[in-house]
Amino acid sequence: MSSFEEIREERERKRQALVAAGVDVYPATTTRTHENAAVLSDVEGFVARAEVVTLAGRIMALRVHGGSAFVDVFDGTGKIQLFFSETEVGPESYALFDTAVDLGDFAEATGVMFTTKRGTHALGVTAWRVLTKSLQTIPSEHFGIKDEDERFRKRYLDLLLNDELRDLVVKKARFWQVTRAFMQRHGFLEVETPTLEVTTGGAEARPFQTHHNDFDMDVYLRISIGELWQKRLMAAGFPKTFEIGRAYRNEGTSPEHLQEFTNLEFYWAYADYSDGMKLVRELYIEIAREVFGTTEFTARGHTFDLAHEWPLIDYVGQIMLDTGIDIIAASEEDMRKKLEELGVSFDGVTRERLIDTLWKYCRKSITGPAFLVNHPTLVAPLAKAHPGGKTVQMFQPIIAGSEVGRGYSELNDPVDQRARFEAQQLLLDRGDEEAMMPDWEFVEMLEYGMPPTCGFGFGERLFAFLAGKPLRETQLFPLMKPKLSDTSGGEGMQ
Repeated sequence: MSSFEEIREERERKRQALVAAGVDVYPATTTRTHENAAVLSDVEGFVARAEVVTLAGRIMALRVHGGSAFVDVFDGTGKIQLFFSETEVGPESYALFDTAVDLGDFAEATGVMFTTKRGTHALGVTAWRVLTKSLQTIPSEHFGIKDEDERFRKRYLDLLLNDELRDLVVKKARFWQVTRAFMQRHGFLEVETPTLEVTTGGAEARPFQTHHNDFDMDVYLRISIGELWQKRLMAAGFPKTFEIGRAYRNEGTSPEHLQEFTNLEFYWAYADYSDGMKLVRELYIEIAREVFGTTEFTARGHTFDLAHEWPLIDYVGQIMLDTGIDIIAASEEDMRKKLEELGVSFDGVTRERLIDTLWKYCRKSITGPAFLVNHPTLVAPLAKAHPGGKTVQMFQPIIAGSEVGRGYSELNDPVDQRARFEAQQLLLDRGDEEAMMPDWEFVEMLEYGMPPTCGFGFGERLFAFLAGKPLRETQLFPLMKPKLSDTSGGEGMQ
């Protein structure tokens, strides 16, 4: 028999002992009078008043010394110590506690706060009750869960035992709260747009595909947060909109990329990419100060201050400076040879992918903060072109060697947009699965007219960079391949 089975059987015996004693081991209600944090914030007052309170939580530490026990309970707001004595709770009740309660159980206890001889504040327990009997043991707080695969599979335990991770979750919630408040304060209306689409507009990425049974047609999970839908709202007369929601891209996993993530996108009528850059810089600085309490960060080997000036970096010029390649004039063969010379692996199916690979080689040395501008028209099929048509009015914030956002002066010329979509269709036909699917109904909307508009989006990558963590570490429950489970419902087998 494995240790896992032995522990479970022992705890099951204890559960049965509690039931035999007339204890409801999974009651629906609790008589808790205070959160732990409320008592801890005024503990001297509770001691002085000798106020009777009932506290509850999960047992995180359990130290038994003959006829007494010290127990630490955690309720999510704070950890507080309970003192059990055979004298105060009675021999029968104490014996049941001593023999049937384990680390990881949930319990409530009633008593009065006092100060121990060592100066520690504790609740002197006069009565107690089981709230949930656990059938598996939790790791100790000191050691936690060391195996990374187990940490992600049993995220609930990792969150319980890892204060730094719990703080990260709170910071991430604050990150989106600050973002939402900023957008609303600047007059943007929060909207919700479809997550199931007939075509995946707004970005270049491989989508997830599913089938809509009622309509009997294939649809895709969105890869952007309603870009083409929010532009329709610009045409409908809404001057400022934003959405915070989930997006899905059926691509590889890396410290910067996951298949499911949260993004924000905003659209601002009668504004251009210069206006967008000013607003985005203000937003990023506010997020940094409100969430992290600083504008200075170190991430991925780069140290930067978001409060500094953000210079403009020319996309074409930077690649020329770093590689000697003029991506506007160079042939696909020239770009392949340069990438081979640099020792960079690449997918040479299309010109767009070659240009993108050259840029990714160059960006890693840029610390930022900075704005990348003047992208080639080919890599931005939804952005308004500069005069001459070779580059577009696009901007991307750069920090720590990577992009953390993307914005445009949005293309509102239906003739130009149709031509750009036709070029993307040719890329799709050549096998480029990341090329943008044309949305001809969107072109029809543009024929009715859309005002000059700035659009911008960013996602969880910004939070991960500022927190100094891989993107996967900042998600509550990242996707995992399931283990092969046995039929008993016990621990799975690889």
